[in-house]
Amino acid sequence: MDPAQARQRKMVKVNMIGLRAVALLVSAFLLLTPSAAHAAGELPELVIDMGTGLLAAGVLGIIFAKFRLPTIAAFILAGFLLGPQALGLITDRYNIDNIAQMGFVLLLFVIGLEIDVRTVLTRGRSMAIAGAITYPIVIAFGFIMAKFIFLLGMFGAFAEFPLGALYVGIAIAASSSLLVFKLFQERMQMDTVPGRISITVLVFEDMWAIIFAVLQPNLGNPDFAAIAFTFCGIFLLIGISWLLSMTIFRVAFRWIAKSPEMVLLGALTWCFLIVGIGTNIDTFTEVFGFNLHMNVAAGMSAIIAGATIASLPYTTEIVTKVGQVKDFFLTLFFVSLGMIIPAITDLSIPLAALGVAILSLISRPLIFFPVFYFLGIDRRNAAVSAIRLAQMSEFGLVLAFIGLYLGHIDNEVVSIITIAFVITAVVTTPLFDRAYDIYDRVAPLLTRLGFKEPEEAPHAGGHEAEVMILGLHRDASSLLHELVDKHPDLVASTAVVDFNVALHDKVKELGFVVEYGDITNEEALLHAGVEKAKVIVCTISDDLLRGMNNVELVRMLRRLNPTATIIGNAIDIQRYDDVRNAGADIVYMSRIAVAVQLSEAIASSVNNQVDTYVDAQMQRHGDPKSRREVFS
Repeated sequence: MDPAQARQRKMVKVNMIGLRAVALLVSAFLLLTPSAAHAAGELPELVIDMGTGLLAAGVLGIIFAKFRLPTIAAFILAGFLLGPQALGLITDRYNIDNIAQMGFVLLLFVIGLEIDVRTVLTRGRSMAIAGAITYPIVIAFGFIMAKFIFLLGMFGAFAEFPLGALYVGIAIAASSSLLVFKLFQERMQMDTVPGRISITVLVFEDMWAIIFAVLQPNLGNPDFAAIAFTFCGIFLLIGISWLLSMTIFRVAFRWIAKSPEMVLLGALTWCFLIVGIGTNIDTFTEVFGFNLHMNVAAGMSAIIAGATIASLPYTTEIVTKVGQVKDFFLTLFFVSLGMIIPAITDLSIPLAALGVAILSLISRPLIFFPVFYFLGIDRRNAAVSAIRLAQMSEFGLVLAFIGLYLGHIDNEVVSIITIAFVITAVVTTPLFDRAYDIYDRVAPLLTRLGFKEPEEAPHAGGHEAEVMILGLHRDASSLLHELVDKHPDLVASTAVVDFNVALHDKVKELGFVVEYGDITNEEALLHAGVEKAKVIVCTISDDLLRGMNNVELVRMLRRLNPTATIIGNAIDIQRYDDVRNAGADIVYMSRIAVAVQLSEAIASSVNNQVDTYVDAQMQRHGDPKSRREVFS
């Protein structure tokens, strides 16, 4: 059987499995409808509603995944279809709502686990400031725009509530951690410049949303004393949580870390222990005869529970284990959210939702991009990061959901925000994948508006670079240290070409020449002097290159400089020959270098020579903490 036939047979098999899975889910869905369930033996109504909701979400989730649409949108649609406004299969939304609150608490617990303040602070001053100021600016933008639109007689649902315009700003202020994290991870771009910018901004947005959640109960009738006591309760809970995490939690997890099934139980125990303490502070104080109303809400307590153990070595394992359970309950949360969407009898709700979605989308180029740019992030990365953060946040849905219960807004307003979230979620993937193409199209306009590319630095002393390193990422970072440490005579004649200007000063401090430029752009390479270099090193792998791969890059370099020694980069074994045939004299693969070192480590361990191996590595590479690298 030839490869084409094998692939075709495999595809048919996969499709058949998918069809069988859908058929099984549909059959189970029909069996769990109220009439069939009663006939089968009187299942409790809560179980019926949960099963119906999960199965509908699963069927629609499969369909949405097939067309690469956000599965969150599928869950919301499932809730709407099952709710009283459509099929009416679930009439008591609170059955699922009560279970969905578990997903809400676990979601905030995981968000807390991802807020490692020490990691955020290492991202750089520009990124930290950008994350700190964009959220309130977008809230103000959304509030002002909503008020203006109200004056035009639109968004009537929001106009009926004094806090309606504020909730528009809150809804569009943050971007979706779930969607953006997922896309950066799938594309293996977490450690790119846009990835680092986006993740930093998302963490700060979550922090801002947490602060708003604390203030939210007092928005309708601000009571500054109550707000002050609430913050006192939060600080008290943080202190208690930190103390327990450094003592009891650390010791307990050291005991159970080797039992995977206990990691999940231990994490959930910790989460609900802190939630229990936070929501019962007043109960404890009443024992001493006073009540200062310092109770901390369950969601805030869950975030504190996560944040106080975020820097511990068990965090990754906890996030993985809790994430599996969280997804189950979170599915019910979004299904429950879909159930409150009222029947759409006219175009007012979808038009208002479209308006909110547009406000969210345009706020990023209008606010995020200038903020990034004027804080020193280069134009390209500032624009790409702003485009990739253009969607609304699921945290905005949570805050709107809370606002509904507080009486700040009604079902119709929450529905508008929910539909707007779905609209922006649907366009997230195409915007993410086309961000660089969009930038290329708008670059001339940005130049006319005064947003210029950074000025290129001249070659040091007017000399031409003998060695040219293309791209500045982890491989290049370690390479620069090795050149400084072992071949200092090459430093002055080595140039680095990259468009991440935030790192240029660090490169110059090491003694290298640095040139601003896109390594996939022929004109930028010619301007940097690539045609005169003696050695050209390609350090960026295919999964990080945009619009080109290493085969095409090496081919272009060989055409521009027929005599240079070109050191190419191959991400897999199949590409090795392709890169070599394209014109590379030497091809390196990081995975092979790692494998060689690991094999030596394994052999040394088997032969009881660990100390000898470690000493040899320290002699050869030095102490990793003493290395002067651009990337930590």
